[in-house]
Amino acid sequence: MECYLITLKKIKMMKAIKLTLLSIIGLVTVSFAQQKAVQKVVIKTPTVQCEMCKDKIEKYVTREPGVTAVKVDYKKKTTTVTFLTDRNNIEQLKTAIANAGYDADDVIADEAAYDKLPKCCKKPAGTINLNNPEPK
Repeated sequence: MECYLITLKKIKMMKAIKLTLLSIIGLVTVSFAQQKAVQKVVIKTPTVQCEMCKDKIEKYVTREPGVTAVKVDYKKKTTTVTFLTDRNNIEQLKTAIANAGYDADDVIADEAAYDKLPKCCKKPAGTINLNNPEPK
């Protein structure tokens, strides 16, 4: 009788261990399946002049789908964006920056948005955009 009880306890213990292991394997599998591809890009933003420019771009780009982080460095004139690749791409992000009124790599700022920028955020007089050399 005593051997029988020990065997039943061992069987119950083995079932509990198997169930626990299966649960752990299931949770790990689900967590890996839910991971999204994230990309971090650095976009040249040569027309960024000041803290107001930085705030405007960060606020504007953060609203884009899939964007998880935006950091503008107006001293280095770069914008670093981290985003989910299944929700956005680098060209859309450059366009978003251009729609805010700033040049982004090879994408020229939207003229109407640029005209609405505060004076401190506009290019210094006499500068020529190499992508669009005709002065306004």
